[in-house]
Parts: sequence; structure tokens; C-alpha cells
Amino acid sequence: MTQRIVIAGSGFAGLWAALSAARAVAVAGRDGDVAITVVSPAPQLHIRPRLYEAVLEGMAPDLAALFEAVGVRHVSGVVTTIHAGRRAVDVTGTDGAEFTLPYDRFVLAAGSRLFTPPIPGLAEHAFNVDQLDSAHALDAHLKALAARPETAARNTVVVAGGGFSGIETAAEMPDRLRAILGADAKIRVVVVEQAPAIGPDLGPVPRPVIEQALAECGVEIVAGTAVAAIDAGGVTTSTGERIAAATVVWTAGARANPLAAQISGGHDRFGRVPADPFLRAVGSDGIFVAGDVARAATDDLGNVAAMSCQHALSLGRVAGHNAAAELVGLPTHPYSQPKYVTCLDLGPWGALFTEGWDRQVRLTRDEGKAVKREINTKWIYPPQPDRDAVFAIANPDYVIVP
Repeated sequence: MTQRIVIAGSGFAGLWAALSAARAVAVAGRDGDVAITVVSPAPQLHIRPRLYEAVLEGMAPDLAALFEAVGVRHVSGVVTTIHAGRRAVDVTGTDGAEFTLPYDRFVLAAGSRLFTPPIPGLAEHAFNVDQLDSAHALDAHLKALAARPETAARNTVVVAGGGFSGIETAAEMPDRLRAILGADAKIRVVVVEQAPAIGPDLGPVPRPVIEQALAECGVEIVAGTAVAAIDAGGVTTSTGERIAAATVVWTAGARANPLAAQISGGHDRFGRVPADPFLRAVGSDGIFVAGDVARAATDDLGNVAAMSCQHALSLGRVAGHNAAAELVGLPTHPYSQPKYVTCLDLGPWGALFTEGWDRQVRLTRDEGKAVKREINTKWIYPPQPDRDAVFAIANPDYVIVP
């Protein structure tokens, strides 16, 4: 009797969960005994970490040939309900059809969504770079600014949120605006961050470098205040300051996909599901979690995986392997990812590369940019559809270390 692994999501974690599961089945000599199904709207990997960039071509590579090469089936749709007790998930297809998929093992790798609190005007007037269609909407809006009468508001962009995404978005924005409005346009780009300083989650060590880089790019930092309201003419901050702007980009954090809430047990403040060392959802038999829905320890020092592709790649490999290993009799593999790096794109200034959870600065400017370019154009993209080559890098302990 064929056993079934269902994976929700084809992002970084979902893709590598599928490839790693397929590898495990092949290693065990059980091809044909285990069916692996990925459910996502399309067989694509959206390169979400790059959606702050001006050029959006190539940001959704097709996975159909890759899935076919390793024997993974793709179903176009979204998982809507998890029935943990009877090991099945409800799916709504992209054609509107509703159906149920039974599973022996389920991997939730549905990613995260932009955090959108009930701020007046946020839904109506703000843009974001969270998803590919949102990035295209922002790009179209920016390009249309040239047809408007020149005003200070037209030439101003407010980026709400000074975390990783906000910093990268803001650093790119002056050059994007000049390319659209002209080299001599008097532009203004402002990052509004409610914490006392920019990059609160990045810590104090790299902050002087970030501040210097943003200043050289022409980006202002307004810290210690939050965006309280957004309208067609700009933003009002929690301290009462008014910033006139035709463009507001919301980048204030992410939350786990709502499907995570359907898995029993406590969740962290991001909505993530606690995972054991093998990435099983704690308290839910037959369910594994990976990527942005998983709260997983990376080491024995108390560090927890970040909501980033860096961790999603390994989380996916381990979750997919273990889901298959339990079915085909292979040893399961604990998740461990003690080496942590960050590479922050800082526009024309370059990039900042750090090592360790205390983010010690290792590379800056052009040297950092070279590493960022390698990450963004090679390391995070899917492999070619060659079964043997894929399986060579789909093992659960494979980690790309810059």
C-alpha cells in the first residue's frame, strides 16, 4: 500500500522538504512505495528575499521540471484545514474545486505573511514587498509617479519599519526614485522605526555601519516613533509628526501562516509551532513543521531559527527527510544549524556581512555586496532538474556556509 507525504507550500522550506523526502525514499530503495505531494498555488519558488529590488524578472522560477525529475507531484491550490486526528487536509484548488488529501506524514511549510495591525489607512494606502504581486504593484506605482505634478509628497517615500526588509527597501529607494523622476529630483526617503534605533533585531554591533550606509544612500531615520495612521497624502506618527508622502511601504515584520494556528499546542509571538529536535510538531503525531511556521532551536545555546531563507533551507531538508525516514525505515536526523550569518543589502553603498548571533561585522561595501550577490542569484535559487545532482545536495545535513 502506497504511503503518502503531503507538503503545504513550495517556498524555500517546502521545496527542500520535497526534495529531501524524495531523496530519502530513493536511498531506502522504496521508489514507488511513497507518494510525495506538494500543495501550493503554482509550482514556483518566489524569491521573496529579493522583492525589495527594482528589477523583478526571474523572481518566480518554475519548479515543474524539478518536481518531475525527482518524482514529486504538485497540486495547484492551498491547504485550508488540517485534520490531525484523521490525518487529512482539505484543499481548495486554484480552479475553486474543494477536495481532501489523506496523509501518513504532513509537512507544514506554508511560510509567513506580512504583519498588518489595524492601523487606519494601512490596507487602503500602503504598499509592501511581501509577495511578488505586491512588489509589482509598488513598482507600477513608483513608475506612475513621473506623470504626477512635482510636489514634495510625490518625491517622498516613507518606509514603515526599520528591520531587515525595511532597511534593504529604503537603501534601494533613492536610486529607484531618481531613475523614475530624474537625477536632479529632490527626493526624500524616510524610515520610521518605533524602536529607539534602526535595526532593533540586528543588535548594536552592526548599527553604526547601517546608519552610515543609509546616510550615504540619502535615507533619513526617524526612530522612537511608530506610524499611527496612513492616508493618501502621507503618514502621521505616534508622536504627532506629519510626513507628506505619496508612497508608504509597510515592512513591519511577519507572522506565521494562519494554518499554524490549527496545530494544537502553544505558539510563540510570531504564531510559530514549537518543534522537537526532529521538527515534529510538539503534541501532533504525523506532523512536521519547517520554515517560517517552525519554532526550532538551532543549537544548544538558546538560539532559535529566524524567519529567513537561511534557516528555511535547512529546516526543509530536515523535516522532509524525517517525514520520509519514519515511513521507509531510515534513521531520523536532528535539526542543528549553529552557524549564523547575515548579509544585509545596503543599496549603492554595498552590503554588510556579519557572523554569529551577536552579528560581528566581517565584510562591508563591495566585499559584502559580492557575497550578497552570490546569495541572491545562486545559493537561494532552485537546482537544475537533474535527479542525481539534486539528491547530492538534498541530504538533511547539507548546509551552505558562506
